[in-house]
Amino acid sequence: GRYAIGTSTAAVLAAAHERGIPTQRITEEANLFLLGWGVRQRRLQATTTGETSFIAVKIASDKQLTKALLKEAGVPVPEGDVVTTVEAAQRVARRLGVPVTLKPLDGNQGKGVTVACATPEDVALAFEFARGFGRRVIVERHVEGRDYRVLVACGRVAAASCRRPAHVVGDGNLTVRELVEIENANPARGAGHATILTRITLDEHANDMLARQGFDVDSVLPVGVTAELRGNANLSTGGTAEDVTDQLPESTRLLCVRAAAKIGLDVAGIDIVCQDIAQPLAAQRGAVIEVNAAPGIRMHQYPSAGEPRDAGDAIVEGLMGSTDGRIPVIALTGTNGKTTTTLLVAHAARMAGKVTGVTTTEGVFIDGKQVVKGDCTGYWSARTVLGAPEVEFAVLETARGGILKRGLAFDRCDVAIVLNIAADHLGLDGVDTIEDLPQVKAVVAQSASKAVVLN
Repeated sequence: GRYAIGTSTAAVLAAAHERGIPTQRITEEANLFLLGWGVRQRRLQATTTGETSFIAVKIASDKQLTKALLKEAGVPVPEGDVVTTVEAAQRVARRLGVPVTLKPLDGNQGKGVTVACATPEDVALAFEFARGFGRRVIVERHVEGRDYRVLVACGRVAAASCRRPAHVVGDGNLTVRELVEIENANPARGAGHATILTRITLDEHANDMLARQGFDVDSVLPVGVTAELRGNANLSTGGTAEDVTDQLPESTRLLCVRAAAKIGLDVAGIDIVCQDIAQPLAAQRGAVIEVNAAPGIRMHQYPSAGEPRDAGDAIVEGLMGSTDGRIPVIALTGTNGKTTTTLLVAHAARMAGKVTGVTTTEGVFIDGKQVVKGDCTGYWSARTVLGAPEVEFAVLETARGGILKRGLAFDRCDVAIVLNIAADHLGLDGVDTIEDLPQVKAVVAQSASKAVVLN
């Protein structure tokens, strides 16, 4: 499973296939994909795209810088400061005069976060916990309410979820430990991000959360009583999510789009804490507490409750617009005369003003210049042309060796040209009779969507 594709990536690729966009994994190991061909191609890595600004990702990973920019854009954020010592943390907490939340400046997946610290002792403990994940720690006003995640994709809100921290609900006779075991047996839960939900772990943080509520792992919870096992609602720590997309007021939608634009992200996960997402934020002292680059979308695709949202499709639409990412492709095959005909067709395309990519037995040519020398009539050479970012038109000589070894590099072409079938090269690649040849060549003809030219 080392090369398995994550849930978020899979959702985006599925959306691309629905739209007829060709997709291709760059290497077997990398989680990097190409959507479309030639000049129309776009790149994708989970929910980060080739359009995602590197500087925006750097900003989003610095929570204090994010807050400064959001504040400047008029987006409500919790007041607070960055500290490096326990004394400074307690000083900021005193100045704010309200319960505070502490978190590492550049943590992710909710690591090292403690919410609602009310006493200097709480602050000291939380500071030590956060310090385990980074040298600098943010101390900020604890925003009361529920945890929401809004996904912004390319200038619009694509989905919103209410996230609940890992929790169990009592039935009057099972202990917390037994309830967690039952919850973890749910087939939707697994380790890490590969499944829809993540298993709940009973660790020190969970014990601490239980103790604050007056429980421990062996407490029997009364019927209907909830025990929270995490201070954060991240799916990666066992949280669950319910779709609330339709509840967002227009003012909150605009605010989320503005937040993503201010940070500079084309795809962003905006974390909001407030009492009720259906009410405007200002009315309830709600705030944006974080902006995430490369947000996971499994909570939107597979919510624990509410309507599933096709977040993958929103990302593809933002990236590709309404195009299917294809460029014109002409594939040629046959026994004799392939190279001459290929060059002739390519010449016509170039005369029409198109940047043309060509594969032949002599090499790969892009815009008339040779980029690879040698016999280039197979799968990898065709990929060189289709993956070239400047190519507007592809003419691909396609020999049977490549078809038999690796198949075609394209799911379909526009025009297939089959020149002739002759007995010149029998006895190669397991093609021994003249009857075998047409079967191989037919693969090219069958892939044509507009026309087939037969000798």
